[in-house]
Amino acid sequence: MKSHEGKTVITEAELHRVATQALTALGLSDVAAADTADILVLADLFGVSTHGTSRIESYGERLSIGGIEAQPDIQVERVAPGMAKVNGNNGIGPLVGQSALKTAMELARDNGIGVAFARGSNHFGPVSPYCYIAANAGFASFIGSNATTTIAPWGGREARLGNSPIGFGIPNPGGTPIILDMAMSVVARAKIRNAAKQGQTIPASWATDRNGAPTENPNEALEGFLQPIGGHKGYGLALIVDLLAGVLAEAAYLSHVKSWVNAPDQPQNLGHFFILIDTSRLGSATWLSSRIGDFIDIIHSTPPVDPSTPVLLPGEIEMMNLLRQRREGISIDRATLDTLARHARA
Repeated sequence: MKSHEGKTVITEAELHRVATQALTALGLSDVAAADTADILVLADLFGVSTHGTSRIESYGERLSIGGIEAQPDIQVERVAPGMAKVNGNNGIGPLVGQSALKTAMELARDNGIGVAFARGSNHFGPVSPYCYIAANAGFASFIGSNATTTIAPWGGREARLGNSPIGFGIPNPGGTPIILDMAMSVVARAKIRNAAKQGQTIPASWATDRNGAPTENPNEALEGFLQPIGGHKGYGLALIVDLLAGVLAEAAYLSHVKSWVNAPDQPQNLGHFFILIDTSRLGSATWLSSRIGDFIDIIHSTPPVDPSTPVLLPGEIEMMNLLRQRREGISIDRATLDTLARHARA
């Protein structure tokens, strides 16, 4: 390991080992801890450190007081040839997410398309790792989750919606997949929390104060609401995601979702949906690779406004981070590693 300016460079294998040990010390089984670590380490590899192994600290706090069940009895009910319900029984979010993803993959292999609705879950990390895993197995994906209320309905003064992250993944045989991972807020709440910790201001477009007025003060923003992307259009998308992940999945929705900050000892009952398409049913890997390659070339060949900043595809920066950090090591906060090591020793 190498250290520099509060960061430590660590191999993927070592980070996965430490994260898995920390999670088993918190009560997860070996298999569940490894599945959970898979998602969180991928987030760090992508450079999405706010949703990576640093989340084990907050997961651990809830596990220690019974807000999350360390060893849940996750149940899968197939309700149609290509559709299933997954009851996470208040398990740690990435574990429930992995269970639902694997279920949707099995359904898609058998039927060409697979849909899994999960309930009884918690924060499951970023969407992109699930899309990445699916894409590498040949599946196109549409994945989403609801979340704790942070967004006011358009024109409202009280939070009723979560930032409802969604992700799309398209496989690229022989290359890196194309992945779009986005929340319905302009930024994730974690970025505002980080700004508050560092004493920094935030752009006024990120959030409002408790009265709905735009603010550059992160502490006021944490007491107010996140701004939806695209104004009323983002509000509409957040609403639809919650209908899919909350209402159809039989999970909590809107203000029924418990806050893990204000009620950390209570189950959140978050919901997720996983919609997967087996692209091998549409054509061969060579066929898809040729079409995706041409698609990418058309985008990359677009003349940029700034010659020093080429036009990129969604998720391309994360894929470059992945390749670089797998080669050179993952740059991670020493404080995060210290927390993981402390849990692992407990």
